Amino acid sequence: MIIDGKEMAFEMEGRTFHCALDVSMSFIGGKWKSVLLWYMRAEPKRFSELNRLVPGITEKMLSLQLKELEADGIIRREVFAEVPPRVEYSFTEFGRTMIPMLEAIANWGRQLAQQRGKMVEAPGRNKGKLEKTK
Repeated sequence: MIIDGKEMAFEMEGRTFHCALDVSMSFIGGKWKSVLLWYMRAEPKRFSELNRLVPGITEKMLSLQLKELEADGIIRREVFAEVPPRVEYSFTEFGRTMIPMLEAIANWGRQLAQQRGKMVEAPGRNKGKLEKTK
């Protein structure tokens, strides 16, 4: 990024970022992270719920993405002492600061999809089991 005629960058956690968007995308970039965060924004989710809500993600990739989000301090993993054990994933306070950004990106995508496409029923999904979105 250019500030006052000088090329500047952010240094953070041992990495160099060339603009603020680069910093943001390092946390939510990729095919799955933003989608997982979208489904967790309203309430905690269990691993099996996220796996069902995000078709195409493998259990291995889901586990990896959740671990990365947890390591970045965006979500927390809570294990409940029950039989069988129950594990839920939810936003941390830091992670909750991302929700307005996620909603803005989703609104932009929704408007674009309405202008250039149409809404159709997702193939291979069980009716009535999808989470409603705005």
